[in-house]
Amino acid sequence: MSNQRPPFWRRLFRQKSAAIGASIVLFFMLTGVFAPLIATYDPRQADISSRLQGYSVNHFFGTDKVGRDVFSRIVYGSRISIKVGLIAMTFSLSLGMLFGTIAGYYGGRLENVIMRLMDMMLALPSILLAMVIVTILGQSLTNAIIAVSIVYIPQYARILRGSVLDVREQDYVMATKAIGASDFWILKRSILPNCLAPLIVQATLGVGSAILDAAGLSFLGLGAEVGEPEWGAMLNENRSLIRIAPWAVMMPGIAIFLTVLGFNLLGDALRDVLDPKLET
Repeated sequence: MSNQRPPFWRRLFRQKSAAIGASIVLFFMLTGVFAPLIATYDPRQADISSRLQGYSVNHFFGTDKVGRDVFSRIVYGSRISIKVGLIAMTFSLSLGMLFGTIAGYYGGRLENVIMRLMDMMLALPSILLAMVIVTILGQSLTNAIIAVSIVYIPQYARILRGSVLDVREQDYVMATKAIGASDFWILKRSILPNCLAPLIVQATLGVGSAILDAAGLSFLGLGAEVGEPEWGAMLNENRSLIRIAPWAVMMPGIAIFLTVLGFNLLGDALRDVLDPKLET
């Protein structure tokens, strides 16, 4: 009987949470990509004569207070939210890897400076720090992405620093140093490839967190501008209608919930597969 280990993707999708999470994420990604084909109305076009209509054949999710089609706004909102999550995660992951690698590999005074700065950022609640940054930069979706990106840099930096501290003492790394390899070569070939597993898990979870924080900023009036089909902004615009037009509030809330849930389920499944201690 062969003892060959199953491929990574097969081990991943053996877990129901991975299949469910990936299906949800893929659904919203495809919805965003094909939004012009799926949406039935212009998401920014107001029609006062159709305001506050309930679920119907013409308006699947009803209309909001100015007559915009909620379904079309949800569809286009998936494009914005997924883009926000991926851009914010990529930016924060890149800088977090840079700071974490430098701190973990070189140590000393440079490590103390970097990590104390990360600790100061972590001392503030993430949404509060993001609000401060957006207030300084000004209200816009771009500035909200920048703020969310900065907020999550310390998480990636601390994870990678811990991994680098462990890997750099391994025998194969010491042997590579002994033969005179450069620091860049050692980091590229011997250290970073062995530190990526926890980062991949955190990055997957981080997309969902970034989407949630960006929606929170928009809900507070610090993210997307009024009228944009962004889920958090839709909640903010229609929150006063929760009693008379609950669909205008429920549908963007459900979209946020499902998207974040999908990334969280996928991240948890990746953790179980990539961490050998958790394998059964």
